[in-house]
Amino acid sequence: MIKQDLIQRIVDRTGLPRTKAEAAVDTIFDGMKRALAQGDRIELRGFGVFTVKPRKTGIGRNPRTGAEVSIEPGKAVRFKPGKELQALPN
Repeated sequence: MIKQDLIQRIVDRTGLPRTKAEAAVDTIFDGMKRALAQGDRIELRGFGVFTVKPRKTGIGRNPRTGAEVSIEPGKAVRFKPGKELQALPN
């Protein structure tokens, strides 16, 4: 599912105009981005939890040349599914 599919489902279920549904989805995603950028935790009951974890410095390899490459420290977003999401059949 992509963002446009999500917008279309909102339009189909609520009858909202597409522009308003798109604005709602954009608002939600922007809020989530800002919260994660600040290092906040996002918990959606029944769905899961998004957190930001620090990533350590590492050493990788260039697959073409085999030369070692330094990987700088950074941040990574992690997702832990909630119990209800895990219980869904495949």
